[in-house]
Amino acid sequence: MDRGLNTRCLHLEETEGTVNNYGAISFPIYQTATYAHPEVGQSTGYDYSRLQNPTKEHLEKIVAGLEGGTDALALSSGMAAITLLMEIFKPGDHLIVEADLYGGSIRLFDNVSSKNGIDFSYVDCSNDNVENYIKESTKAIYIETPTNPMMNVSDIQKLAEISKKNNLLLIVDNTFLSPYFQNPLKLGADVVIHSGTKFLGGHNDTLAGFIVTDREDISEKLRFLIKTTGAGLAPFDSWLILRGIKTLGIRMERAQKNAILLADWLKEQSIVTKVIYPGLPEHPGYEIIKKQARGFGSMITFNVDTKEHALAILKKVRMIKFAESLGGVETLITYPTTQTHADVPEEIREKNGITACTLRLSTGIEDGEDLIAELETVFKNIDETD
Repeated sequence: MDRGLNTRCLHLEETEGTVNNYGAISFPIYQTATYAHPEVGQSTGYDYSRLQNPTKEHLEKIVAGLEGGTDALALSSGMAAITLLMEIFKPGDHLIVEADLYGGSIRLFDNVSSKNGIDFSYVDCSNDNVENYIKESTKAIYIETPTNPMMNVSDIQKLAEISKKNNLLLIVDNTFLSPYFQNPLKLGADVVIHSGTKFLGGHNDTLAGFIVTDREDISEKLRFLIKTTGAGLAPFDSWLILRGIKTLGIRMERAQKNAILLADWLKEQSIVTKVIYPGLPEHPGYEIIKKQARGFGSMITFNVDTKEHALAILKKVRMIKFAESLGGVETLITYPTTQTHADVPEEIREKNGITACTLRLSTGIEDGEDLIAELETVFKNIDETD
């Protein structure tokens, strides 16, 4: 019988019963660059921390276990993870990519990966017939679900079937739901990406990224690449993510509770014209996310009636922080137009639904009533100054 997710966030079963690390409950930080060898041809199992480090290795095993993968690579950021993954493709390869992606991913694909000869087609993978975009050179489908920031939900199992039928990789960025709520590998995906900075770390205090797979051939390629490029996560940052993961389940449940509360409240506000949250029954992806995930997450996107009101909200919030990130214990509000998607051309942003009136909330673990009270005060002040 498999252990529960909360237990697996805390314990690596394969190490239990050993006397390693002097019995330390908190896994030690092996803050070393290199390792001594007893003699030629003998090793402690570690040679140089660019290749592997015990703290990083322990973290990788925890994350692989949470996602149901056989291997996980911990990298210096989410973008480092995506950049490394793109190195398994070669000039002339074509990828079908979800149109509504994090702006940093689009920036990488359009300005770096394309320069290296990789071709991208941006497609609404939640609605469009993805098979119509498959070419002879197509090698992979790359999605986020839910997407950033418009919360589009794609059917992972359906896309996995298409991928396998056409001998393609299915790559899923699972940052928004984390392995606590969703496991794409178990639905047929080949590779899962995470910005570990977000929900896995959960405290807005470090950067990290992960690539998880259950395919040995992909793992071998990625292990060679991480050794060669040196993009691995440092020991102390690995420990910070390990510490964050211990409370992943508690944080995800609490933040989701606040998101549901706020989404329902926002729908009733006159200043708000649209609320996009996959946990709302009217969301077009509601039934799909219920089928493939164990929760809806804590990300809300909403539109207000004017750009001026959007800017006023960002200026007036106090406890809720106007900042560019998500997944931490503190509630953050983000303005995609000038932050996460600033490098995406305006016509593409607007085509995807991102306007000057669009705001994104990452709900934290505060008391939900306090979050509502703050927004209620902000909205009231805006009404009084109009």
